[in-house]
Amino acid sequence: MEEEVNYTEILNELLSSRQYTKLRQTISEMNTADIAAYMDEMENEDSLRMFRILPKDMAADVFANLELDDQQYIIQSLSDREASNIIDNLMADDATDLLEEMPANVVKRILANARPDTRNDINHLLRYPEDSAGSIMTVEYVDLDQDMTVAGAIDRIRKIGLDSETVNICYVVTKERILVGTVALRYLLIMKPDEIIGEIMNDKVISINTMTDQEETARTFQKYDFTAMPVVDNENRMVGIITIDDVVDIMEEEATEDIEKMAAILPTDKPYFRIGIFETYKTRMPWLLLLMISATFTGAIITKFEDALSAYVVLTAYIPMLMDTGGNAGGQASVSIIRGLSLNEIEFSDFFKAVWKEVRVAALCGLTLSAANFVKLLLLDKIAVSVAFVVCITLVIVVVCAKLIGCMLPMLADKVGFDPAVMASPMITTIVDAISLMVYFTLATSLLHLQI
Repeated sequence: MEEEVNYTEILNELLSSRQYTKLRQTISEMNTADIAAYMDEMENEDSLRMFRILPKDMAADVFANLELDDQQYIIQSLSDREASNIIDNLMADDATDLLEEMPANVVKRILANARPDTRNDINHLLRYPEDSAGSIMTVEYVDLDQDMTVAGAIDRIRKIGLDSETVNICYVVTKERILVGTVALRYLLIMKPDEIIGEIMNDKVISINTMTDQEETARTFQKYDFTAMPVVDNENRMVGIITIDDVVDIMEEEATEDIEKMAAILPTDKPYFRIGIFETYKTRMPWLLLLMISATFTGAIITKFEDALSAYVVLTAYIPMLMDTGGNAGGQASVSIIRGLSLNEIEFSDFFKAVWKEVRVAALCGLTLSAANFVKLLLLDKIAVSVAFVVCITLVIVVVCAKLIGCMLPMLADKVGFDPAVMASPMITTIVDAISLMVYFTLATSLLHLQI
């Protein structure tokens, strides 16, 4: 940590004093990810100035680690030749991710000056739907012929390895590009040079289809603990690979999206401080407006039972406790179910099994909370036993209802094709609040013989 702080101070001083030769020398000793992190904290103009100072052999690696907004600013500030040179030196998947977010006229200008092979690779990746395995794969990998010898395979790795995403795993394909096997580099290094690849390869290949959703792709990586996986089309022709660094990005993106949806925020892929005030407002306002309108039902319920409240004013004091407890109970259930759905631990066929489990958990939680609350109401609040009884019975019913709703809504949403994360705490709390009041006032009017 201390070394990182010193580097930052040194870079700031060299940049401000315009000691560019010494700055370039200092940068060459740093890790490219650290340089990118430093540049992400700079203003756009300073970031561009810093990028122009970078040694040519480091520029593309640093660029690949920058935030998307910084990448866009730099690429649009460079000349056509400079921009195309950066694109040519990026991995195809990184270049595609960048160009997907840029204006069409800029993309056209950059691709017009890029190498033909780069242009073909990017155009190939742009054909696939967003969030599919095809859109996040890279086409730079080591492919081998099954009739090759080990010596020939190693020669090929030496020839194309520097331009490949990884050389740890090589993919064996036929002349028609059909994927038939894999072979690890470490295995090649210990085999005899005249061994035939087709005889030593692993023919039990696990691959991903180009149209597989990226979230499902991440789960496949997690299941098999791979660092790279081949991507094939519907005819089993190999078209690319996905590496673990892409999967880490996918998992972060999907987790962020779920968290935002669970907090009733429209998802965005930008860092917090890079989202403008009005843009932040637009992501939050729709759900707030919807939840506010739906919350008016609770006001209508209270108005309906106004006479009952005036007869037993003490009932009013326990409304917040009942509503909050119900919302918290429902939120616990929904988070557990949403997580289970996202990890494929729960399917819709488990609906009644999950409901039955939540009923039993809710009964235990409700009875425990009710017993503790009953003692508190009598000893501390010193209210009538009849009122305490109403509050505690309501508490049990509310907790059971809340956990059932928190369990069922995400599963039903997933079944009909909605993201279950939408049915998280804010939505469930609004529904549970209305149920809590209805149960509370219904029991109060019945057990305390109140007039509505």
